[in-house]
Amino acid sequence: MAVLIDTPVWPFRGRRWSHLVSDVSHDELHAFAATALDIPRRAFQGDHYDVPEELYDAALAAGAEAVGCRELLHRLLAAGLRVRKPRDPVVPREPAAG
Repeated sequence: MAVLIDTPVWPFRGRRWSHLVSDVSHDELHAFAATALDIPRRAFQGDHYDVPEELYDAALAAGAEAVGCRELLHRLLAAGLRVRKPRDPVVPREPAAG
């Protein structure tokens, strides 16, 4: 099992959050989130789960590996499991009349 969690430093709505990922498969991640942390599947964010800081220790106790955010991203990319956000297409501007 290779479930990774970064330090809960990401602020949102008055709480700090971690990212929970797998560098093996999304199926492994879903199973870990559901069984170890009771996080519902609907909380999945495309390639990770956001985990509130109060569940951080429970994730570690259940077997998640603590890593820094850069290591987490590096391993997610290396596994080919990173889902990149779509970018808005660049629309060329018309030259100014004049």
